Parts: sequence; structure tokens; C-alpha cells
Amino acid sequence: MTQTQQYDVVVVGSGGGAMTGALLAARAGLRTVVVEKTDKLGGTSAYSGGACWLPGSDVQQRAGVADSTDSARTYLGAILEDPDLDRVEAFLTHSPELVAELEAAGLPFEWIAFSEYYDAPGRVSMGRSIQPLNIKRDELTAEVTDRLRPPVERDRVGEGGRRTLSGGQALIARLGALYVAAGGEFRTNLPVTGLVTAGPDGTGRVTGVAAMSPEGPVVLEASRGVLVAAGGFEGNAALREARGVPGDVAWTMAPRDTNTGEPIDAAIAIGAAADFGGVGWFCPGLEQPDGGGSFTLGFRSGLMVDQHGRRYANECLPYDRFGRLMAAAPERIPSWFVFDSREGGRLPAIGIPEGDLEEHLTAGTWVRADTLEELAAATGLPAATLVEQVERFNTFAEKGVDEDFGRGEDEYDTFFAGGTGPNTALTPCDQPPYLAARFVLSDLGTKGGLVTDQAGRVLREDGAPIPGLYASSNSAASVFGSVYPGPGAPLGSAMVFASLAVRDMLEG
Repeated sequence: MTQTQQYDVVVVGSGGGAMTGALLAARAGLRTVVVEKTDKLGGTSAYSGGACWLPGSDVQQRAGVADSTDSARTYLGAILEDPDLDRVEAFLTHSPELVAELEAAGLPFEWIAFSEYYDAPGRVSMGRSIQPLNIKRDELTAEVTDRLRPPVERDRVGEGGRRTLSGGQALIARLGALYVAAGGEFRTNLPVTGLVTAGPDGTGRVTGVAAMSPEGPVVLEASRGVLVAAGGFEGNAALREARGVPGDVAWTMAPRDTNTGEPIDAAIAIGAAADFGGVGWFCPGLEQPDGGGSFTLGFRSGLMVDQHGRRYANECLPYDRFGRLMAAAPERIPSWFVFDSREGGRLPAIGIPEGDLEEHLTAGTWVRADTLEELAAATGLPAATLVEQVERFNTFAEKGVDEDFGRGEDEYDTFFAGGTGPNTALTPCDQPPYLAARFVLSDLGTKGGLVTDQAGRVLREDGAPIPGLYASSNSAASVFGSVYPGPGAPLGSAMVFASLAVRDMLEG
């Protein structure tokens, strides 16, 4: 027998966008429930650094950062490709309003230095991203913290979270605690199986969701609306292939066995339009001994080569831009990152997680050799080409100019650099033994999804909104299209459009 429960708002998912929408709905007096497929709250947002790209707020002003809505408008106007200008303007206009509302609700933010991803008009030096302040776990309600998804390096090995919550951990926990204080409810271990509509032909107003609990089927009715903010479909191999998303389920940074796309498909089944042109939020992935991938950024030295032994990009590019170049040619997946022993054999980059050196060497995801020729033999790379590429790279390091790919010429290139030569982003690879780490194409999630308008309403193919249905996060097609503007763009846009969706529910 199907159980029916009544709410004003049903939020599908528990990441940053979902939790923002849920909090604002609950604070507005709407009876709200968050429906989470797994037993843990936070999704991929809980793995993230917690950066939020929300331009023009008081947080940047307090920090003395030269940010504004106008400069962000200029920046996006320079880098976006055929954008929906109404959605872009809604994002820009509401970002500072949302930050002010969240801070007033008890979620404090601070500016963090983190360079934006394009050298374009309107760019802010050292970035305009903000993040929630750290907080101790025991300062928040156990109803949230006991179910908070741990950081990725701990979650993947079955360990719990840390006492100090930072980044995405702080974002989800703080939002969740405020949500509970406002009377909000969580339902975990409850995968959504479909959307409920008022019309017998499935074309009427969305009035709730159908889900499957351990005890049987459940219908959660929503008098004001359903917000689908449950991530993308990066965990579904068949959908990735059908929708042209490169990479592999094993390499995604989404929590394992999650984000398989059912909420998106449920909306498509009742006539929602979808746009998968944004494809994904990509990054080079350090391959792990178990076949998974690890989000990697901030290369300090070393060089990346394809299966022919050749460099093909500036290794210090922002991770999404490098990932898209990696995806552009089959010989680049996998790639090999070649480095020397100047950091004691540790990867000269930020790998989240990096993994254990000896486990990597045993599995063959890393190899080590006394000479470049021996390294080439161990990796299957052509020795003459590899030696020539490393020697050429070392010449660039000596001169301070990367004549092939311009490494070190942009602010982002040098943000993580620590070299001591004429170009801090170029450090010679000349201290044996040498190492090579295998890299695959990872992602932070798929980027295509339901087509929405400036209020977060899900649209049909003819452009008409589906009453009662809203979408945000990676469940919706990104306002940024195929472009990744800067740190926290996924979270910032997810939060804004979830907020705008709730605003529309309140006005409806």
C-alpha cells in the first residue's frame, strides 16, 4: 500500500543547491522535506572545497576585493558562448541578495583567494569566490552532522568525518542545521521513482514525487512545488554514452553509486525539455589503484604527456579547461604525468585523494625508474620522444618561457606554483629517480540537464513552464553552458537558482 504524506515543498537531493532551497522554503514558513537517495547528506557538494562563485556581495566588499555585479557581467559577457541572457542576469542580480539572506539567517561567509579561470575583461585579481566559515562538528545539530557525507578521501575508505568542518562540509552542515532549526525535515534512503502530476495524461501540474522507501512505495505531495536538485547522471554509464559525456563512471568525483539521473529522466518523462550541451565539469583525474579517479589541480612541476610521449597542453590550466583538452583526442586518455624526486616522490600537485605511493607502484598506476629511458619502457611510451620532450621542457624552465603552451603566463598558472627559477610555474624535471603517474579524465559531475528559465522553472519543449516543477544544481542545464568561469561556479549557480525557485513558489 502506498503511503501519502503532505508538504508544501519537496526538494530532491541534499547538495548545496538543494539545501539552500530547502532552508529558504522552511524559513518562509513552508512545510518542507529534503528527499535524499542515500543514507548521507551533501552529495558531491560535501566533497567540494565549498567555494561559491556569487559575485557582487557584501563579503567581497568587506574584504576589500574589487568585485561588483557590473564587473561579473563584463566577465561573463566575454567568456560565455551563446548564453541565455535572462538567466545570466537573474544569476547576477540575485547573487548578492542571496548571500545577504543567508548571512542574515546565520551562515557567515568569507572571501578566499583563488584565481578565476579566464584572462578576460571583468576578471578580479585573485578571484571573487567566497566560502562558509569553518565550524566544529559539535556546535551543530547531530541530526545533520551524524548523516553528513565525509570528505572524499575518508568516505571512499569508509571512514567518518573530521571534528572541524570546512569547505563543502561546513556549507552542507551549516545549511542543514539552519534548515532543521526552521522546522525542515529530512528523508534519507528514499530514491525518487517518478513525478506525480495532477492531470491523468501526465501533462498537468506537478503535485509531488513518488519514491520507494524500505517499507514500500511513498508519495510525497507538494502543494507549492517540487525542486529537483539531485545532481546529474555521471554515475550512469548508459546515459553518459547516450548523451556524449566522455570519461567513465569509475572516474567521476561524485559519491559512488549515486547520481544516476532518475530525477532528470522522471521530468523528461512528463514532457520536460533537456539540454546536454554543457557536457560536464571536467578535471584531470589521478588514477587510483582501484580504478577510480581523483580530482587533481595545482601542478607545481612535472609535465603531462599523451600515449605518444608528447605534451599537449599547459599543465597549469584551470582543471576544466585541461580536462576538455584531454577529452579532445583519444591518445590523451590515459595520459602520463612525468615528474622527478625533488618533492621526495610525492605528487607535485594537489590530488584529492592522492593515494599511497607504494600502493600506486604495486598497481602500476605509478611507475618509478632511474632514467627516462627506463621510465618510458615501464609506461610503454616511446623513449626517444619522451626524452626529447623532457629535455625541451627543461630548456623552457631554464629560460623561463614555455614556447609551446605558455605555462606561467597567466595568474592562475602561478597561483599554486613554487618554483625558484625565472618562471615559478616552470621547474626542471631533472632529479632522478623519475616517476610517472597515470591520469584519466575525471569530472565533478555532468553539466547537462533540464531546461529552466530565470525563475528556475522547468520548461517544456515549446518553452512553456511545467507548473509546480523546478530544477537547479546539475539536474538543470548550466547557466554557464560549456564554460567554467571560476572557483565555486557550480555551487554558486545551484544555490542561486534554487533560491529563485523558492521565491517563485512563494509568489505563485
